[in-house]
Amino acid sequence: MTTKIAVSNQKGGAGKTTTSINVAGALNQLGYNVLLIDLDPQGHATEGVGLEDEYDEDVINFYDVLPDLDVIDETAQLIYEHSEMDVIPSHQNMINIEDALAGVPNRENRLSMALDNLDEYEYIVIDCPPNLGVLTDNALLACENVLIPAQAKTTSIRALELLFKQINALEAAFGTEIQEVGLVANEVGTDNEADEMMEWFEEVFEERAPVWEIRKRVALQRAWNTGVSIFEHEEDCDMEKVYLQIAESLEGIDGER
Repeated sequence: MTTKIAVSNQKGGAGKTTTSINVAGALNQLGYNVLLIDLDPQGHATEGVGLEDEYDEDVINFYDVLPDLDVIDETAQLIYEHSEMDVIPSHQNMINIEDALAGVPNRENRLSMALDNLDEYEYIVIDCPPNLGVLTDNALLACENVLIPAQAKTTSIRALELLFKQINALEAAFGTEIQEVGLVANEVGTDNEADEMMEWFEEVFEERAPVWEIRKRVALQRAWNTGVSIFEHEEDCDMEKVYLQIAESLEGIDGER
């Protein structure tokens, strides 16, 4: 069974890409075969794993695959190798993908259809766009598991409330259950606002899912700059153990339903 994880928060700067790359890297450290998908048309995860050149190349990408049922089962052509995980990078053409999906039938389930044949992976981690559009809907429905990154700031509250509403709407419309598998608080500071938000996160997620705290570390940015996760990066970082805790918590989550 392939466990799929959508990493989603509509608010920019929440740490989606850092979370996606390092959780994928942690799963690789645990010995799993992992596929990282950059579903964000901006391509930050693509750059963060060193595939920025592929973003501009004239190659097949999700813009070609998702709207077209004749090629939707050819997703394997989109995959690139990386030292830690396989990757489906984003592409500049994906900026127009929501328009391309606007008139197609069953548009919210196109990603699920595209991933059907990728059963060689034990985990698929999807870095979602920073909005609640049709691409994010596709990821949430394809994965049925969502890992939520957020800043420890009061501005995160509204974004999380909107994400919860969107999840509830998708569950009602498609007769499915989307499981919140955890919240990752990113770049947590030492100020009163951060302390209050960590308390709020713990209270909201107390009976829903674990909450993890990622402190701001320059090593995380340097790892991103060199195209690897913190586990492949040469610098030691105390946040490695937190990402491993996140990865360990994802083991067997689909079997717990």
